[in-house]
Amino acid sequence: MTNDLPDLSELPGEINISTLAAILDSLPEPRILMDREYRIVAANRAYQEAFGASKPIRGRHCFEVSHHFTLPCDQAGESCPLALARESGTAERVLHLHHTPRGEEHVLVETTPIHDSDGEVRYFVETLNIVHQASSQPVSQGMVGRSPAFRHMLDRLMRVAPSGANVLLLGETGTGKELAARVVHEASSCASGPFVAVDCSGLTETLFESELFGHEKGSFTGATQRKIGLVDVARDGTLFLDEIGDITLGMQIKLLRLLEMNTFRRVGGIETLGARFRLIAATHHDLPAAVRCNAFRRDLYYRISTFPVRIPSLAERRDDIQLLAVSLLERVDRKPGRSFSSAALQWLAAHNFEGNIRELRNLVERATLLADGNIIEPRHFEEEEPPSMGAGLDTPPFNVNEIISLENLERRYLEWVRTQPVSERGPLALKLGLSERTLSRKFKRLATKTPRQRSSVA
Repeated sequence: MTNDLPDLSELPGEINISTLAAILDSLPEPRILMDREYRIVAANRAYQEAFGASKPIRGRHCFEVSHHFTLPCDQAGESCPLALARESGTAERVLHLHHTPRGEEHVLVETTPIHDSDGEVRYFVETLNIVHQASSQPVSQGMVGRSPAFRHMLDRLMRVAPSGANVLLLGETGTGKELAARVVHEASSCASGPFVAVDCSGLTETLFESELFGHEKGSFTGATQRKIGLVDVARDGTLFLDEIGDITLGMQIKLLRLLEMNTFRRVGGIETLGARFRLIAATHHDLPAAVRCNAFRRDLYYRISTFPVRIPSLAERRDDIQLLAVSLLERVDRKPGRSFSSAALQWLAAHNFEGNIRELRNLVERATLLADGNIIEPRHFEEEEPPSMGAGLDTPPFNVNEIISLENLERRYLEWVRTQPVSERGPLALKLGLSERTLSRKFKRLATKTPRQRSSVA
């Protein structure tokens, strides 16, 4: 979002509202004009088209229209751009959940103070842009959320997206880092170009170089033709390096050279080629700690981490679990039209998802396979218990610090096993990792030894 308001500092002491309204109408983004008391005094055509309400908004308070609040945002637990701009005297921007004719949507709100010729702040212009890359309602694709942690992350993604700066996404596995990378790509000037994702964790050093830079025909055994590298494929678009913390030091050197010089050569080639892409990297590792122990190059870390964004875990955005579950059901269910019971949604909200959104997706998909009807219940989430193996084994009475021969250890262990309350030999053999025949043979050999033979083994 850019502030393209004309310079209004030369307006006379008594600012003409009609003049300001005409200026706003000439601008393409949705804009409203407000006084110091949060009252809307004008709205341009673009605002009416994007946010047009069923009743006129002129004379109403901005917080009433946008949030259905009875108090200003900052008095209702939200960040208020008008209050911030009034205090700082400069433009301020926040990400809000804004009521629209389509329901609540994520909206970037930038508030700019308008000074009169005496330097006094008289009015505020609010510029609004809907964030189409994320939804606060259940949708069939893209990022979904409305919790404070989600909105904080989304605000940072939307701030960096237009800049072209390198982005480093940090967070646990399964939190949706690739989706976050796509949000940055789609909100950037590279949106019309390709989005190329590379999983660094599955690449050897040789394969990494060939995949990234490509290779010439005959450059190594099996190179039967020239291959275009992913750096070339990502030209004028975004290159997303997922799990960059897993690459070796040798791979790090090659990547650093690419980022510093913006050039590369195919494996086996001599021609220097130009690289032109937006870099987004992601990792679940603690890269600063890896830098301190020399497992990750310091210069590469600072090259890729121009703008770090932490992707919150699902535990940090529990308010989003039910919203995510409904969205995921729409995406994975092979039988459309089904829904969760209220008890199922409550079960999900109380569940501890150590695997984050990836675990939630698996759980929802499993439930769709177990549910025969149109309503998914809590029982459809429960994991199947492993088959019973009979009574459990007590802890063997062995001194772990005692050093004895392996033969004697096995004999003593088998003698102890025979005293355990396991009624059937098959389940017992399975617990011991043996076939039933092998276990029977060992018991038979144990029974044929005399007490003297048994004692001599030690």
